[in-house]
Amino acid sequence: MALYNFKRIAVVPTAKDFVDIILSKTQRKTPTVVHKQYKITRIRSFYTRKVKFAQQSFHDRLTQILTEFPKLDDVHPFYADLMDVLYDKDHYKLALGQINTARHLIDNVSKDYVRLLKYGDSLYRCKQLKRAALGRMATIMKRQGSNLTYLEQVRQHLARLPSIDPNTRTIIICGFPNVGKSSFINKITRADVEVQPYAFTTKSLYVGHTDYKYLRWQVIDTPGILDHSLEERNVIEMQAVTALAHLKACVLYFMDLSEQCGHTLDEQVKLFESIKPLFANKPLIIVANKVDILRLEELTPERRAILEGIEADPELNILEMSTVTDEGVMEAKIEACEKLLGYRVDQKMRSKKVDGILNRLNVAMPVSRDNKERPPCIPESVLLKKREQAEKRKRKLARDFELEAGDDYTVDLAKEYTTIPEEERHDIIPEIWEGHNIADYIDPDIFEKLAELEREEELREETGMYVVPKIELDETMQEIKKLAQQIRDKKVILKEESRINKQSRKPVIPRTAGAKVRDRSVAKLRKSMESLGVDMSGTSKANFTQTKQRARSVGPVAKKARMDVVVDGRSRGLSKPPRNEQGIKDVAMKNKLARIAHRAIAKKVGRLGLKGEADRFIGTKMPRHLFSGKRGNGKTDRR
Repeated sequence: MALYNFKRIAVVPTAKDFVDIILSKTQRKTPTVVHKQYKITRIRSFYTRKVKFAQQSFHDRLTQILTEFPKLDDVHPFYADLMDVLYDKDHYKLALGQINTARHLIDNVSKDYVRLLKYGDSLYRCKQLKRAALGRMATIMKRQGSNLTYLEQVRQHLARLPSIDPNTRTIIICGFPNVGKSSFINKITRADVEVQPYAFTTKSLYVGHTDYKYLRWQVIDTPGILDHSLEERNVIEMQAVTALAHLKACVLYFMDLSEQCGHTLDEQVKLFESIKPLFANKPLIIVANKVDILRLEELTPERRAILEGIEADPELNILEMSTVTDEGVMEAKIEACEKLLGYRVDQKMRSKKVDGILNRLNVAMPVSRDNKERPPCIPESVLLKKREQAEKRKRKLARDFELEAGDDYTVDLAKEYTTIPEEERHDIIPEIWEGHNIADYIDPDIFEKLAELEREEELREETGMYVVPKIELDETMQEIKKLAQQIRDKKVILKEESRINKQSRKPVIPRTAGAKVRDRSVAKLRKSMESLGVDMSGTSKANFTQTKQRARSVGPVAKKARMDVVVDGRSRGLSKPPRNEQGIKDVAMKNKLARIAHRAIAKKVGRLGLKGEADRFIGTKMPRHLFSGKRGNGKTDRR
């Protein structure tokens, strides 16, 4: 944007938030502890600082609002008129003026109350003057509530405006609603403007950018303009009028020959004549859109006569175009760009700067001396060399393909990989995989080894190495197989029952309660196996493992006897030794450690005045004699 970046304007808070922010900041940034023994000069300076800090905070924030919002006298006339159309210039200036007045009033209130605070003779009076000063400042800001709300809405709308540079190369698209303006800008730029088959789909200015001759071009899609007087036009139409009036651009006026836009050809011509004064000193092109439905030469003589006034103008030419079939789209873009370039060069030639440059240029034109023709002479050796090069160069080079394809050309480097078979050249193989170079792990003889393995595999298949022999089971093996399957099925069922019982989360009842009989037993195991067909006749003396019984509770005498078992001269009881005896080798070490502990405890108790080894007691954390004010002579009753 030429002068302003509207998206950087800070948020304008509401009046209540404004006051809350400033007062909260004042409370945080200035200390609030006042004692009655302070001198009155110190109290005055304290409250004066509060008043000045609040005034400066209000002043800075209001100055930021006035600085960031654009001034209509400083911006480009395009933006000035656009803001007048959208927000009402008088209302906008009045809101900023009221904010400026509020800033001056707050400054004056601060001066008055700082002057009064110099004569404050008590803590109470100074505090009341400070409250009155901050209260009057807050009241002034609360009266600006409507202005702050209006400026916040303006800020939000300004941030949504497109970034239009009024001084760059611009193409403006205008015309009746629904004649194909948005479809055209979507074709030639990357802008994504909504396209719908009804009028006034585009309600604001849309900007797209395109390239031509290595230059950046700005394309503006304007809302549709209806044919009525300037005073009767709404805000949407006035945006288009503003863009047409103030931007130095090439204008594309769109017309719908098929009249599917809902307006006749006569109405479209009348609209062109009514807004033609806006096109003064601007390149102008008439675009007849939707020729895929109706072409210019297919018009009836009566309707063709309507266009006679436009066709009679030598400076105007009508371009046929269809955004559906893309016919004439690029031609219209190129024609608009060329016209605007020529117009800009012509304007620069008329300026005074060009005279200084032309005076330093001298173009020499050769004059014929003896009226003899002297055509350019090319030596025979050069012509022969060119012919030889043309004969050698029969196949097309990559440069030739690039010139033929134009913008659609893409470089295909994979086709030059002659060491790779043609059907594998375009396979996507990464160069680096998990931090390793793929080329380090490629065997150059991999294809020969693969062919050798394939030959060996074919030999194995031919010799019948992989043929699986058919095994016929006798009756005994079939019975064993069937029994094994039944056992597997039973095992799966038992696993599922166990899993379900665990998930049920029933309370565990001790076995001694007698409420639940054990499900597992040797007899039950033998019976279940016999039901499956297993012969259990020789298992009467089989060693079925049983769970060990719990150790029964013993009396204190037996328990002490069990704990006092001595192994290798040291008691091996079930309980752990005390912590102060763990890791001690012998009695001498134990006595030495006891002496060290006694000395450490005696130091704490005797010198430091602690109650014991684990004493963490802190006496008076804030002794009054260290934190109280200056004492008078002879006053010792603080205890």
